[in-house]
Amino acid sequence: MRSHYCGQVTEALIGQQVTLCGWVNRRRDLGGLIFIDIRDRDGLVQVVFDPDQKDMFAVAEKLRQEFCIRLQGTVRARPDGQVNKDMASGAVEINATELEIISRAEPLPIDFNQQVSEEQRLRFRYLDLRRPQMSHNLQFRAKVTSLVRRFFDEQGFLDIETPMLTRATPEGARDYLVPSRTHKGKFFALPQSPQLFKQLLMMSGFDRYYQIVKCFRDEDLRADRQPEFTQIDIETSFMSADQVMAVTEKMTRQLFSELLQVELGEFPRMTWHEAMRRFGSDKPDLRNPLELVDVADLLKEVEFKVFSGPANDANGRVAALKVPGKAEAISRKNIDEYTNFVGIYGAKGLAWLKVKDLSAGREGIQSPVLKFIPDDALQGILERTEAANGDIIFFGADKSTVVAEALGALRLKVGQEHGFVSDEWRPLWVVDFPMFEAYEGGLAALHHPFTAPVNVTAEELKANPAEALSNAYDMVLNGVEVGGGSVRIHENQMQQAVFGILGIEPDEAQEKFGFLLEALKYGTPPHAGLAFGLDRLVMLMVGASSIRDVIAFPKTTTAACVLTDAPGVANTAALDDLGIDLKALPGTDDSE
Repeated sequence: MRSHYCGQVTEALIGQQVTLCGWVNRRRDLGGLIFIDIRDRDGLVQVVFDPDQKDMFAVAEKLRQEFCIRLQGTVRARPDGQVNKDMASGAVEINATELEIISRAEPLPIDFNQQVSEEQRLRFRYLDLRRPQMSHNLQFRAKVTSLVRRFFDEQGFLDIETPMLTRATPEGARDYLVPSRTHKGKFFALPQSPQLFKQLLMMSGFDRYYQIVKCFRDEDLRADRQPEFTQIDIETSFMSADQVMAVTEKMTRQLFSELLQVELGEFPRMTWHEAMRRFGSDKPDLRNPLELVDVADLLKEVEFKVFSGPANDANGRVAALKVPGKAEAISRKNIDEYTNFVGIYGAKGLAWLKVKDLSAGREGIQSPVLKFIPDDALQGILERTEAANGDIIFFGADKSTVVAEALGALRLKVGQEHGFVSDEWRPLWVVDFPMFEAYEGGLAALHHPFTAPVNVTAEELKANPAEALSNAYDMVLNGVEVGGGSVRIHENQMQQAVFGILGIEPDEAQEKFGFLLEALKYGTPPHAGLAFGLDRLVMLMVGASSIRDVIAFPKTTTAACVLTDAPGVANTAALDDLGIDLKALPGTDDSE
């Protein structure tokens, strides 16, 4: 039906006849001439309808926004002074000779010249996806997946599918369960990741596997999470952590080079402990120069318990966050707002001091807690933070985890609000994570229970699990974790030891992971892998603020599809077929 896409109509086609199909992006009647911009996925081009062609002009008068049309015409240069340099086709226009209305459009339920709520955009997603920005995002995503496949094919990886209907395994979130009709009372689970299957593929001799795969997690949502999301999943045998990082880093650099013409260079590495100490986060945004500085040792002897309590607690921390040159810009009202903000992360308050005049000593410092800080401690804080006139210093004093989360979040907020974040790409690897994290009642795997520890035997791990490091690595880009992986456990004894530390009894381990434990008995190769969050990666590359803007049909923040009104109610016959009875929810009428 068409000879060209709209974005392909350029000066090279002047004098040629073209046939285009698309939508009316805009219509303008200039008293005798009708102009429209016709749009398709590739761009748009201006079309002119001459009143001398009466039949066609009569049809053109009926055109409205989003009518689906087909037209023919001759490409010609635009008149002097009417060139649009912002369009690929901005130097030309089409003098129409034929016009066909394929399909009319009723008045649109959403108007993108106005502010449109995200719920409305998702309700009418098929219209939202016509917008050039959304079209660009999805086309860019297709380019990413195409390049990823080409890269891994060239590296000798095999694209192998793993099951969607599987068994529930602990991955850190609730499973989506699928009832079985043929095995009434039993359920499949949708995979949170292909973790166990890709390990089994390594045991099967397929030493380089990849897959662009859907994963499912029933968890609370935010901008970078969805109940169904897409991973670039990779697993290798006989490759070290360094080698896995090298090949995936190479892939990432190639993506940015080919698609954005950005050269990322070599990725630096940072240990988890350094990242938490300096930035309060295991996914630090290195574009932001603000850093946390530990000052607990300077405040152990002060009478102010807010400082001395955490300073003398083995699990406590006192840290300072200096904001250069912003003492005047950050008002008391701003400080009150920041105090409320850190309270979200469990902080009980936010102490601060402003450096007015260092040469004036204590008299040159403004702070409500200044009277509690002795001269030697004050001098130590100013020297350690390298404070200068005009700086403001915030303090976090609490449990180490609270200080890291609160000041880490404040660092990001202040950095954005006051222009400290640079406009560049700053990738890094975060390595040497703790093997376990403590919670009330025991230990949990920081990544997942199949991650191998670093340089310890099973007996050594059981003797001192809290100090063990995992052989894991995360790729972080501009403060977003875009990929994470690890060396896997390939010995039955070590896997049993990890299950034991996590409180998974042998019977439970056998019931949940018996197939994996059995497979570990039969010549398992050392293996390691990594999974990228494709949605997050594309979100960053196109400059979107949410992964919903790079997914064709995403869910809302309540995990619902407002386009199809899903999830929906199952009818009684379907439930009977599955052997399922529904319980009445609290506050509902059983008779409904």
